[in-house]
Amino acid sequence: MKIAIIHDYLNQYGGAERVLETLLEIYPNADVYTLLYDKNRIPSSLNKAVIKKSFLSKFPFSKFYYEYLLPFYPIAIESFDTRNYDIVISNSSAWSKGVITNVKTCHIVYCLNTMRFVWDSYFSIIKKNGIITYGLRIFLHHIRLWDEVSSHRGYKYIAISNNVKNRIKKHYNIDADVIHPPIDTDFFIPALQKRQEEYYLIVSRLKAYKRIDIAIKAFNEMKKPLIIIGDGSHYNYLSSISNKNIQILRNIDDKILLSYYQRCKAVIFPQIEDFGIVSLEAQACGKPVIAYKAGGALETIDDGITGLFFKEQKKESLIDAIMNFEKRSFEPDKIRQHSLSFSKDIFKKIFASKVKIIYDNYRSEMNL
Repeated sequence: MKIAIIHDYLNQYGGAERVLETLLEIYPNADVYTLLYDKNRIPSSLNKAVIKKSFLSKFPFSKFYYEYLLPFYPIAIESFDTRNYDIVISNSSAWSKGVITNVKTCHIVYCLNTMRFVWDSYFSIIKKNGIITYGLRIFLHHIRLWDEVSSHRGYKYIAISNNVKNRIKKHYNIDADVIHPPIDTDFFIPALQKRQEEYYLIVSRLKAYKRIDIAIKAFNEMKKPLIIIGDGSHYNYLSSISNKNIQILRNIDDKILLSYYQRCKAVIFPQIEDFGIVSLEAQACGKPVIAYKAGGALETIDDGITGLFFKEQKKESLIDAIMNFEKRSFEPDKIRQHSLSFSKDIFKKIFASKVKIIYDNYRSEMNL
């Protein structure tokens, strides 16, 4: 059986790429198709795969100014020739679900999110006035039309969370099953010797929608140590508003990341996430999470047991939650135990079984 995995882009490493790593453990002989590929920004585990790039990677500036290539993404994703595959799995947060397949190919969408910037984040993107904004409205309107049309190219959707399942139903009117993405509970473990330090931790891509600015403002005011691990387009801005008690670290490998998880007081989670793998990585290390009460955090955090919620996406609400957190105690063993239900082994068994059922049903329906 020939299998292809379509992944939006491989020019950064985050939760979506961790999912891809696990999919390749289930299907080690699968080919990977992606819009953009930068081998220097992803780990060796992914570079070992058979990776097929779109024509966008031939553009000389594609590694650095890839966001300006967005108008070409629909054409590029449709350029992938999938005729020789029995199963195509789209690991999609925006584009890969739009791949074109023929009747003999069963197309399964593992949906990390619907296209955020034309739906849930649309009004925050176009809130400014001016000629550029009017042009952006027109452009995003056309991308939204493509997104809605291309959403129906998959035979079956699997969402990473109930949060994403609801978005799929709202935006595409498609019913999806839910399989939570995996975390590596064999790698992310509590420290052998207790060595907790006084800093709080954020692990995230540095993007505007992650709302890391809220945490920075809160910690500037509290003067407590905060370490932020990540990179992204918001790096310069976040650095400019950070006081000396805040460090932003880039290009951190997983072994060093594990050490930071193990030694922190708690992980801060100020964003609305589709699921939130970071939250569970922290819990696998026995560390509590202080999270905004929305999105995927509602499915990964047991309030009062594995962490605490704050109700408003404002620095004042976060400060109150941290003050409350410091008056309480949490049990690392219980936190760790909660994370084990999201382990990689469980995911692989459930996902492989679901794909086989979907594929058999597809062949039966298509009389193949």
